[in-house]
Amino acid sequence: MIKQHNPHLRYLRIHTTARNTATIYAWDEELRLQEGDAASLQRFAAGYLAPYVSFKVKAYPFIREDRVPEVFEVPDLIVQTALNRNLDQYGIIAVMNSMLSTGEITFTRYEINTGTFHFDIRTTTRVTDIEQELIQRYLYEIIPLGSRSAVSYVCNTECVI
Repeated sequence: MIKQHNPHLRYLRIHTTARNTATIYAWDEELRLQEGDAASLQRFAAGYLAPYVSFKVKAYPFIREDRVPEVFEVPDLIVQTALNRNLDQYGIIAVMNSMLSTGEITFTRYEINTGTFHFDIRTTTRVTDIEQELIQRYLYEIIPLGSRSAVSYVCNTECVI
């Protein structure tokens, strides 16, 4: 949506920084964020993006200073899910469960003070560090802006380690 409204912006990222708060990082073709573009992005965010999220606008280089996670390739299913504006915890669980080969993810609670969705993943095999990292990346992409996720891994008693 932002790219359609501002096609001249070459680099765009949005990152949740705190509960109900997100930052839009942007640059144009000349690797700058003009004052007018920043104001336009701020107005667009206030008028067209999630109404419960307070958006800040910063130049793209602040990504490093703000320690925003790197961008990684994610499956098309995750991309399509992230673009769903009506996504709720049930949709998140359905998508994540379709991607888990051994185990099941369940929603346990939403922590309103921090904006954190809490999930449990129950498995019969040990979840490797790489699998945990992928799960976190996928959740990072599909959790609504202004929220975060936390995952607890529970290996059943007959779990193979």
